[in-house]
Amino acid sequence: MTPPAHPTTGPPPDAAAVGGRVRRIRQRLGLTVEEFARASQLSTGIVSQLERGQGNPSLTTLGRLADGLGVQVADLVREDSSGRSALVRAEGRLQLPLAEDPEGLVRELLTPTLEAPMQVIRTVMPAHTSHEQRPFRHLGTESVHVLAGRLVVVIGDERHELEAGDTITYDCTLGHWWENTSDEPAELIGMTVPLAL
Repeated sequence: MTPPAHPTTGPPPDAAAVGGRVRRIRQRLGLTVEEFARASQLSTGIVSQLERGQGNPSLTTLGRLADGLGVQVADLVREDSSGRSALVRAEGRLQLPLAEDPEGLVRELLTPTLEAPMQVIRTVMPAHTSHEQRPFRHLGTESVHVLAGRLVVVIGDERHELEAGDTITYDCTLGHWWENTSDEPAELIGMTVPLAL
């Protein structure tokens, strides 16, 4: 579930790069343009144009594209990692909010960029919160380690209860969601290795 999100800072997305990623993910998922357009609530003409790198997709359109593919906007919009230091200071972490996050949830990138071959994200999940209403699905493999508190991780039909010190690894292309059923916040480290886009 890391990935995971829409960064709060950074340059506008490159239409050609976004279009190429959309096309490759769609093809990898075995979707036709028509199927993808229906799932995205966009016309086939708009989808075809965007996949060819034409036009300048708005944030709303990017959100629809991501929803249609079952990924996050951050899977489509990637930063240029050139010139970024390998060192990330505590005060310089990139925040990765999602519109559907429960109030008080913290998600921050510990690696320098979303373009990196591995992403490490720290999450603090408030007590009695869940992403069950919108399971996550994205490309790659994810490993989640619980630093403090308790966490329920549901992958497909499998439910796992984790405590501090436990780690779970799974295929991110399977629908998955997290829940904190306890009275205390859960602090987690998520490590994701995305598939090449």
